Amino acid sequence: MPEYLPTTPYRGTRDFLPPEMSVRMQVFGHLYDVLERYGYQRYDGPILESAEIYERKSGQEIADQQLYTLVDRSGRRLALRPEMTPSVARMIAGNAGSLQFPVRWYSHPNCHRYEKPQRGRVREHWQINADIFGSDSPNCEIEMFELIHDLMRGLGASRDMFVVRANDRNLLSSALTVLVGVTAEQLPGVFALVDRWEKYPQDALAAQAEEIGLADKQFEKLGEVLGAGTALLDELPTEIKANSNLVQVLSGDAASLVRFDPMIVRGLAYYTSTVFEVYDTSPENNRALFGGGRYSDLAGMFTPQQIPGIGFGMGDVTLIDFLNTHGLAPQPRSEVDVVVIPVTGEQAAAARSVARELRGTGLRTSTPIELRKLGKELTRADKAGARAVVIVGQEDWDAGNVTVRSLATREQRTVPFADAPGTVRELLG
Repeated sequence: MPEYLPTTPYRGTRDFLPPEMSVRMQVFGHLYDVLERYGYQRYDGPILESAEIYERKSGQEIADQQLYTLVDRSGRRLALRPEMTPSVARMIAGNAGSLQFPVRWYSHPNCHRYEKPQRGRVREHWQINADIFGSDSPNCEIEMFELIHDLMRGLGASRDMFVVRANDRNLLSSALTVLVGVTAEQLPGVFALVDRWEKYPQDALAAQAEEIGLADKQFEKLGEVLGAGTALLDELPTEIKANSNLVQVLSGDAASLVRFDPMIVRGLAYYTSTVFEVYDTSPENNRALFGGGRYSDLAGMFTPQQIPGIGFGMGDVTLIDFLNTHGLAPQPRSEVDVVVIPVTGEQAAAARSVARELRGTGLRTSTPIELRKLGKELTRADKAGARAVVIVGQEDWDAGNVTVRSLATREQRTVPFADAPGTVRELLG
């Protein structure tokens, strides 16, 4: 007996059959439309990059535990991209001389991380990225928050279904230093601890705090700081707040778009000030959906030119989970709108001519590959989701006519061949 290979995909990756792909394309199409209405231009880049750009800037968890790496025949260490931001920083730096800053770019790459597959996490995912490069203005933060709200609205989400939680890493650093007594050497470890605060039990967090070197009173104070909400801003030095774009946003007319939250820190090492995450408010799916932030020096890996940036990445896994949780996922589209059926094989060429005319008007149209009896072809067309059929019989065709039938109402008309597209559209409503 032959040994057959498995039909299942590699663990943590997914097959998308046509119905699921239809849902995804509808969802992504709405997102592309919103992004382009804001003036974002689409770009793309290679799936293989130098492993060094992730090891230097993406953070220890990605670099040490999640990278898919390989060595090519010339000895170069490469990685399958786990995210797009270092790649776009490289592209921006390499083309800075020909760009008119600020620029708005977006992409939709597939990314790979060696993670334990679970709800919301897989090893290959698709992520919509939106970035602004070349401006330090708080208007960038405002646009990001407005864009997020319009993207979610474009998918049918109401304001009560999600919340944008934001923080400033500089403000948090000040709070940790001034109020908790964290040293500069301890800050990276405490940032990682804060990033786990809502995901781990308190005893596990306390044990990690002890490893970092925090005393019990410091750990207790840390909990108070993280739970203070907007009241924390009153305890911070004025000069620190004066340099915060997020504070300016919170004091202006865009404040309703975002909620200040000291617990938002983001695990990626390249974020420098504003960070934010979008959370599902449903108790059934109470988790972060996607997030992003500001990076003032990411392009500095590639150029001495200072090119600040801000952006976010919206992953497909958590996004589809959100839509399913709230009943917002669209239905798969049918295979076709209309099927053109020749009564016998002798009318096959005529049926293809009719199909070409229908396709020319934008109707998704097919003809039988292997002709069956008319009744079976009508059943097959109905199962394919077609809402109408055009039947080509020899006697009608010789007279220049075809028969158009609605599969929903069973209404049937014999019309001139030239009138078939208009009649189909009329019967389809």
